[in-house]
Amino acid sequence: MTNIVHQIYTFKCIGCPIFNMSSDEKSGRCCPPDCCDMRGFLTFQILWELGKERLNGQQIAEKISKRRGSKPTPGTIYPALKDLKKRGLIEGVKEGNQVIYRLTDTGQQGRDEAARYFYQAFGDIAEECKVIIVRIDDCEKC
Repeated sequence: MTNIVHQIYTFKCIGCPIFNMSSDEKSGRCCPPDCCDMRGFLTFQILWELGKERLNGQQIAEKISKRRGSKPTPGTIYPALKDLKKRGLIEGVKEGNQVIYRLTDTGQQGRDEAARYFYQAFGDIAEECKVIIVRIDDCEKC
């Protein structure tokens, strides 16, 4: 039951807006297409990045920006961090004037379970997308 709870909480933000994409940005990333709502996965992305290294909120937003093409606002990142901390998935340690976050053991387990679920749900799509990207090779649309 614990595994299911972590998956549900990790993916509860699917459909929540995490950024506004400007049409004149030149980030080198593909823009979210008009046909599909590509928002969400914020808690998964936070857990994923914190699984690699300890980061502050600004650094997390920058890591997500590199992946998504636009930076989530503090009003999006910090409530998500507060929720993850409240659920014991991450902890923050004050260092100077900033809080540095890291995964807890429970957070590592949740991230691993969420990654397994993500791959189960989207792994084949990701593999098929590689073929489309190579064929089109046109990600500078924004």
